[in-house]
This record gives sequence, structure tokens and C-alpha cells, in this order.
Amino acid sequence: MEDTCLNFDPELCRNESEVESKLIVQYLLPELGYSPDTWHQEVTFGNIRLDFLAFATQVLPFVLDATSPLSVVMEAKHPDQNLDKHVRRLKKYLTSLNVEYGLLSNGKEIRIYRMIGNDINLTFQCFGREIVNNIEIIRNIIGRNSLRERNNKNSLTDAKPSNSETELDLKKSSKLERRSPVKVIAIYHNKGGVGKTTVSVNLSAALRNKGHKVLLIDLDSQANTTFAAGLVKFQFEEDDDLKDNNVFHVLESSDFFSIPDVSRQSHFFNNPEFDVIPSHIILIEKQSRLTAISASKTRLIKKLKQVQHEYDFVIIDTPPSRDLYAEVAMIAADYLIIPSDLKPFANQGLSSVKGFLKQVDEFREMVGKQPIQILGVLPSKISTNTKFLQATFPKQRKTILDHYNLSLMKSVIFERAALSHCLNQTLIVGDMEVPDPKSIFEHAEGNASARQSADEFEDLAKEVLEKVGIIQ
Repeated sequence: MEDTCLNFDPELCRNESEVESKLIVQYLLPELGYSPDTWHQEVTFGNIRLDFLAFATQVLPFVLDATSPLSVVMEAKHPDQNLDKHVRRLKKYLTSLNVEYGLLSNGKEIRIYRMIGNDINLTFQCFGREIVNNIEIIRNIIGRNSLRERNNKNSLTDAKPSNSETELDLKKSSKLERRSPVKVIAIYHNKGGVGKTTVSVNLSAALRNKGHKVLLIDLDSQANTTFAAGLVKFQFEEDDDLKDNNVFHVLESSDFFSIPDVSRQSHFFNNPEFDVIPSHIILIEKQSRLTAISASKTRLIKKLKQVQHEYDFVIIDTPPSRDLYAEVAMIAADYLIIPSDLKPFANQGLSSVKGFLKQVDEFREMVGKQPIQILGVLPSKISTNTKFLQATFPKQRKTILDHYNLSLMKSVIFERAALSHCLNQTLIVGDMEVPDPKSIFEHAEGNASARQSADEFEDLAKEVLEKVGIIQ
């Protein structure tokens, strides 16, 4: 608790996105006792879009009526915005949704309002630099435990019943404008079995957990990332809902199949969820068709530009090859992470990776893009054996630096059964076994091995944020 307070600095909230991530997601929600499963970001209800809705008592589906679980609406604004201009809209939200408390902040100032009858009253106000010193007061007003205790005492008698019972649609809105340029990161190695999919999906989850808007693109015809994100919900070919709307169509069409048209939310994979552009096995047979379309190599750049203000990060999982799909990914990306188990075959493949990058950078120069920035080789699927870590692992790391002249990332993803298990979970529905994959973060509660892996991906996300210039 103390470290969180010390790490919060309102001066680092330079735009609306940072007010969301640094003040609300990283500081206020944890300090007020709201765990990730008790708050939702970008909740849409009719024509209302909330930045955050935090529950004192989590009930899903969430029904709006006189007995609704207590909740708090939190709205983040740009530091240059005058909060007075947003009070009226906050009143509309609280009145329409039967929510008692609302929080407004632009990082420089924080206000808490309470619905009383048909009006809202200012309950608390302080400057951003005073939030840490006043956190106990804020916690007593809208902290999760405080709201629950007051509810148990039946002391909240001022809530205004809504006219009808309506379910909230907890889905991502694509309307929010982002001021920071989106960071596009490819996860690539031409050697298979080095953990690309595991890194792609769990790094996406880690960045999303920090409040960043994430789009994950699967460009591998094996569609392992699509499976891992929970999008393959069909058992029979006739029920395949991905065949006619996947990443191939994004690359094939100039005027149709935009990112919003094709993207889907990861299906119960992480809380909060992120967006996914699915892959499909048809990519294999369709590659020759795309190869004949010269613009297909740069089409992903064009379509990502159309949504550049809607995401903070785009993560691209790639095939273990030097085919068209790998080239498309490397041309579109700004940064590259090379997962590797550091074993001989993977190491030998690094020379080929460097040659491929040289070829890609020549094309990038032709289309006016800077060379791709290598964030480093990421040691992944690394054995936890003590003797290996003491004797062999240091030599493997030194080989990357000395022989291949590539930088190593500080983060290490160790090989643990929990990482495989969380992606291969299933549910029994009737007489069918349905895939039910989860991120390592969802799998970590009560599982020490999974918790260790979750911490490793948390460290990886922090390192990525540092390397791309986002200060945390």
C-alpha cells in the first residue's frame, strides 16, 4: 500500500490516457480495494459510455434497479480540462444508471459527487498533489469496503430507482480518442516452439491490466493465438464463425474489412478483455492470392493508422517462417521482441532472423518507415533447474550478446506447467468439451507456480513500457 502511494505522481499525468492508467487504474482502484474483477473500463449503456464502473458488490449480469449493487462511476479527463464542464454529464450518468457516487479527475484535481434525490452534491475535493495524503478520506467515502459496510447497515436510503431494469453491455467502446501514438510490437522468431503465442497473449493481458488499450493480431495460419484468446468457440466446421472474417480479409481488401469490422474481444480470457484480430487456417491456401496483390504488404499499416487513436499497443503474433505474413507483420511493427529458449537450434535461427530484418528494413525505407527497433531477445521457456541456471543459462545468454550481437531483455519467462495449463483449460457444456483458455493472471489466484509466471509477465510489461518510452 505504501509503495503505491509513493509511486503516484500527478505530474506524470500528461494526457487523458495517463490520468486513466496512472491515477485510476494503477493507484485509486487498488487503494480503494477494487480488484480487477470488480471494475470495468469503458462500459457502454445505450448512448452512455463510462470510463470506469467499479462495483462494491459484483453481480453479473448487472441489473439496474432499486436493489442494484453499489457502484462508483469514475471519469478521467485531460489535465487541461475544466472539471466544471463535466459535472452536468456526470449527473446524467448517475441519474440514468442509479449509481450513488461519481468521481471526476483530470489529474490536477479530484472531486467526488453523491446523488441525493434528483441532484448531485460535491462530497469531497482536493488537488492532485494532495490525493495521497487524503486517500483515507477518499477510501471512507467510496472505498469498496466502506460502501459494502454502509449497505449492510441499510444506511443508503437516497438511491433513486430507475424506471426499468436494463443490463449493462460491458464491451469496449471504440470512440475514445488517444493522444499518444500507438506502439506496434511484433513477436517473431523463425524457430517454432519458443513461446511466441504464450508471450503474445500474456503480454497483451499484462499491458491491458495496466490500463492500456490493446489490440492483438494473429498472423499465423496455425491460429494458436486465436485459440488462446478464446475465440474458437465452435466444435464443427459448419459453425465456424471466423472463416469469413479474419486477418486475411483485412489484408486482402482495400475498402472493406476494417480493424473494427474484424476485431473481436478476447472471450473471457482476461479481465479486462482486449481486442483480437483472429487468424484462420485458410491463410495457408490464400497466401498466393495475397502475394499477387502488391498492396497487401502495406495494407495493415494503412488500416492500423485508421485506428491509431483507439489503441495504445498493437501486439502482432507471427508465423515461425519468412513468408508473406511474417513480412507483413515486420513491415507494420515499430518494435520487435524475439522470444527464444536460447537452445542451439533457436540460436542458429537468429542469423536468419537478422537477415530477414535487413530485407524488411530495405522495404520499410522504400515506404518511408524507419528501421524496426529490436527491444531484444526474450529468454522464454527457460528451465527452472538450479544447476542449469547456474552453469548453462549464463553461457547461453553470453552467446546471444557475443556471437549474434543482439541485445537481451532483462525479463525471463520460465517454463512452467501453469503457462500451458491456463491456455488449455476446457469447459464441459452438455456432452461437449469447449475450450476455455485463461491468461496467466486469471489462473494465478491460489496457484503459486502461476503466480510466479504472472509476475514474470508483469515484469516484461514494465520493461516494454520503459523501452518504448512510456514512463510508469
